[in-house]
Amino acid sequence: MSLLNVLLQATANLAPIAKMGAGIGAGIAAIGAGIGIGKIGGSALESIARQPESVIRSNMIVAAALIEGVAFFAIVVCLLILFL
Repeated sequence: MSLLNVLLQATANLAPIAKMGAGIGAGIAAIGAGIGIGKIGGSALESIARQPESVIRSNMIVAAALIEGVAFFAIVVCLLILFL
């Protein structure tokens, strides 16, 4: 047997494990994004309460958008692993 056939057979045997790993990875990405956005929101509310005249709200929204972008990227990569 050629090396390619051996590699294809080995990866075919690991397909269920890869799908389980992709599902776990998507869940961890969603949980991590939720925790990150929660910390940003909590810290921003605390700092706005201490200094109401500061411009924190726009910076908070930009940081939350960046975190969500990374989370969506991680979930899409996990879904590509799951379906391909």
